[in-house]
Amino acid sequence: MANGSLEEWLHPSQTSIEMNERARCLTFSQRLNIAIDVAMAFDYLHHQCHVAIVHCDLKPNNVLLDDDMIGHVGDFGLARFFPRILEDCFGSQSSSIGVKGTIGYTPPEYGMGHEVWPQGDVYSYGILLLEMFTGKRPTGDMFQGSSNLHNFVKASLPEQVLDIVDPVLIQEKGEGEMSANHHLTEASKTIRMKFEESLVSVLGVGVACSADMPGERSDIVDAMAEMCRIRNKLRADKMLD
Repeated sequence: MANGSLEEWLHPSQTSIEMNERARCLTFSQRLNIAIDVAMAFDYLHHQCHVAIVHCDLKPNNVLLDDDMIGHVGDFGLARFFPRILEDCFGSQSSSIGVKGTIGYTPPEYGMGHEVWPQGDVYSYGILLLEMFTGKRPTGDMFQGSSNLHNFVKASLPEQVLDIVDPVLIQEKGEGEMSANHHLTEASKTIRMKFEESLVSVLGVGVACSADMPGERSDIVDAMAEMCRIRNKLRADKMLD
């Protein structure tokens, strides 16, 4: 599509940076809108189709952006149909066919032989959401052994949210405003507080969706509703365009 993939915006290659005077940067508002676009797409696949569809490979490369920066989920090469009758008996479902997916975005239960199901996509969505707002890949060098993006973000919320968020978002809000409390005006303090609250809420959705235990994950409907609530609140506070 016209604006390529989400991958190209979150992690521009050195070549693309050299070819452009200014590297592509997604604003907080754009990231929030794209995250909601993706959640709506999965709500449609999981709940609105006659037979639910499990995508199995959600990652930044498979989120495409059109002229208006609206996110579209693409690449259904690994997608599976999921008859709703299986939803209540997932525990007994297993598969000897390994789900390829993509390391870092594939839920833990797939590696133990469980059949694909919608909650697997929810896990991938949670990881994608954390990556979008921290700027960190789930396969980054900092995540070794038992360390992973989910645990890293969960341990930092809520007090250290500004330490883990993508620096691009801090710059967008003004580095001076976000880092020097004693110089803040009352209006700036309010902006800082609301910005922090919204980041904690968004990352909280990502953490809730990417829990290791499937039963602890949010449903995509609940995640979508919470993301829309966050956006509506920010619009009401005149913090979004």
